[in-house]
Amino acid sequence: MDKNINLTEQLKHYFGFDTFKGDQEAIIRNVLSGNDTFVLMPTGGGKSLCYQLPALIMDGTAIVISPLIALMKNQVDAIRQVSADDGIAHFMNSSLNRSALDQVKADVLSGRTKLLYVAPESLTKDENIDFLRQVNISFYAVDEAHCISEWGHDFRPEYRRIRPIINEIGQSPVIALTATATDKVRSDIKKNLGMMEATEFVSSFNRPNLYYEVRPKTKEIDKDIIKFIRQNAGKSGIIYCLSRKKVEELAEVLRANDINARAYHAGMDTPTRTQTQDDFVMDEIDVIVATIAFGMGIDKPDVRFVIHYDIPKSLEGYYQETGRAGRDGGEGKCIAFYTYKDLQKLEKFMEGKPVAEQDIGRQLLQETAAYAETSVCRRRVLLHYFGEEYNQENCHNCDNCLHPKSKVEAMDDLKKALEVVAAVKENFKVNHIIDVITGNPTEEVIAHKHDDLDCFGCGDQKDARHWNTILRQAILGGFIYKEVENYGLLKLTDEGRKFMKKPTSFLITEDNDFEYDGGEPTGGTAAVDDELLAILRDLRKKVARDKGIPPYVIFQDASLEAMATVYPVTIEELKTIPGVGEGKAKRYGKAFCELIYRHCEENEIERPEDLRVRTVANKSKNKVSIIQSIDRKVDLKDIARSKGLDFDELLDELDAIVDSGTKLDISYYINTVLDADQVEDIFEYFRESETDDIDDALDELGEDYDEEQIRLVRIKFISEMGN
Repeated sequence: MDKNINLTEQLKHYFGFDTFKGDQEAIIRNVLSGNDTFVLMPTGGGKSLCYQLPALIMDGTAIVISPLIALMKNQVDAIRQVSADDGIAHFMNSSLNRSALDQVKADVLSGRTKLLYVAPESLTKDENIDFLRQVNISFYAVDEAHCISEWGHDFRPEYRRIRPIINEIGQSPVIALTATATDKVRSDIKKNLGMMEATEFVSSFNRPNLYYEVRPKTKEIDKDIIKFIRQNAGKSGIIYCLSRKKVEELAEVLRANDINARAYHAGMDTPTRTQTQDDFVMDEIDVIVATIAFGMGIDKPDVRFVIHYDIPKSLEGYYQETGRAGRDGGEGKCIAFYTYKDLQKLEKFMEGKPVAEQDIGRQLLQETAAYAETSVCRRRVLLHYFGEEYNQENCHNCDNCLHPKSKVEAMDDLKKALEVVAAVKENFKVNHIIDVITGNPTEEVIAHKHDDLDCFGCGDQKDARHWNTILRQAILGGFIYKEVENYGLLKLTDEGRKFMKKPTSFLITEDNDFEYDGGEPTGGTAAVDDELLAILRDLRKKVARDKGIPPYVIFQDASLEAMATVYPVTIEELKTIPGVGEGKAKRYGKAFCELIYRHCEENEIERPEDLRVRTVANKSKNKVSIIQSIDRKVDLKDIARSKGLDFDELLDELDAIVDSGTKLDISYYINTVLDADQVEDIFEYFRESETDDIDDALDELGEDYDEEQIRLVRIKFISEMGN
């Protein structure tokens, strides 16, 4: 290959650009020289050009290994636009019929095809290996290379077989590309692809145009999201949820509130997914509600916001997904909703997996929690995670920098923390260090005789949360680091040892407090009309007294707050309020509607139709089917399995059914997991309690019962006492 080739001319000729971005030219020259190349470039940095242009210039066909069929189609369509010959680019995957596949092979063998996109699964088929042995291959490009690593956010086992297959087909240079990879993932990719000597090109991870914010996830999350979208009307956005069920529910709620939204997840058929993706790119849809199956390789530069309904499983996943906002350099708002409960749920999902996988998963979750709870610059935390230091005090484009907390001196506390890390021989993780500092004699602490250390309990006057903050900010400050290969053992740095000998000022900001899960963020209630809310509460109390049941059994607080926001004055309108179904509307609704009507008349209130957050009625089929199964006394675990739900999700469904006024008798199941005295114990708690909040119940009963048992009896209680 001619080293003096004018790449700028080639760029202009094929793609119409006058200049390269960042490292693109250097990367392309490295590929043209026949060297293995590793490219780490954030979303929007122009990764695909790094293999597309050399493929067009070089002799032979470049094999591009890519994980998504939809992505291949988009890329092939894009490349065909730069040439008069459609045969210049093809893909080879399971979506092709026999005659289409024969045409692809003929074009490749004739030399017309410069780029052949192949899914890793297709690459491993014997007939494809035999075919590719006959092809003059210019190089292999492994796109989305993080899929190789078990430490990555999107691990795919079939990616581990790429190198052996390349060895079978025939040696050619390899270029591996990814938008997100920590040092650990990077080394994993190179090792697995047998390219340890590859030239590395690492671009900055900083996306200055992206705004990062974490909000507490409360019962009002749907309302918060609707309000946010209305404030950003007409702009393109993506909302990520962890479960397919939540994706469909939220998309339906948004449509009910006149937002042009569509659901997308891997459980949908291919034509529907493709159409949804195309409609989004063509601005036929404003908002996509999706699982992480959506977005990889989507070439839409003007996504203006990315919302995480659930906190992701890893910071790499989060960075990749938020990276789809503002790819044109314009506005990009990244909002994540966080509650610690979500992390506990994700941990639960890992049960039953191999221990090593669980360890990796927990460590990744801890990093996500650290990002969500921190009060320091979010950009700094994200970049540090990817091994890049961000030294500015204030990025002016994240919630923590725009609303900074005051700093406090923590020199003495840092010294204590570092001394404990040293005392346990730098051989333990964060939680163990905190247990030693706070004097918590856990089994592990006692087994290692760390309760005998002089420093045991040296920080017992402060809680674990405070010490977590100290350790997190000590990592950011470069005093300690986590040894990733050993699942997060804390090690002292030279800077840390220096500090222990000669301490200097160490200012910290306390972490944000996300402990108010399920309630309201600080700053009062979400209801618009506080006066009406107070009157509704009085009425609820009166009805409850007459019936001899706790007020929350009549209507939950969230339902009253919604009433005081949207002013329902008919039974039909009342049924659209969250937590008010047919049964409750009929039983209690008349008095509440009359009270709201009188309040509106007396105060000349115009009911704000535009403020109404319309909920979607429970999918009657699913609901009726669950009720019928319970009537037939089907085991609840079997019902969950048949509906494709986790047991927690089934309990959510049962909560919604009884909270909206329908009677359910699940005693037959409860009697298999609790004895009569235990049921009576929990039942009595709810009868006497002023709240049915599960966390409060756990605080009171938690030593004797777990969350699942308490939730089951709560369903029985609401059903028997209120319905």
